[in-house]
Amino acid sequence: MKKMELTLEQTINKTCLIGLSYFDAAHNLLKQSMLAGTVTAIDKEMGITVSLLSTADTKDTQKAANFILPVNLACWFIAPKGDFHTSQSGVKITNPDYLVTWDIYQTKAQKPEQVNDGKPVDGEQQWWKWLPRTEPPQIG
Repeated sequence: MKKMELTLEQTINKTCLIGLSYFDAAHNLLKQSMLAGTVTAIDKEMGITVSLLSTADTKDTQKAANFILPVNLACWFIAPKGDFHTSQSGVKITNPDYLVTWDIYQTKAQKPEQVNDGKPVDGEQQWWKWLPRTEPPQIG
């Protein structure tokens, strides 16, 4: 997988497959997900806005969901040709321009009284630290 010098401006209208790995404060893997979409906006402070692909049965009148990535481009790699499936059932992307991977860590452990069925209790804020994966992803 090739790495190239990329600027924020060059990401506009490019397609990407986004791999996200979520970890708790003890660095245990919580979940992984794959998203896909097209970069629609960039802002050096707010981040890179990706308009996510959705299932084919989504009505045309429904607006696509946006996902905002940090502006760090160290984890953006030229994608190999092929079809890639996302975590959302029925959504795939063919020949994306880039593969993007992030590790996302909880910055503090949840206390038992802050969690109900594995989810934070209302009013309890969770903080996450995003770390770019700078090694090319292994596709196989």
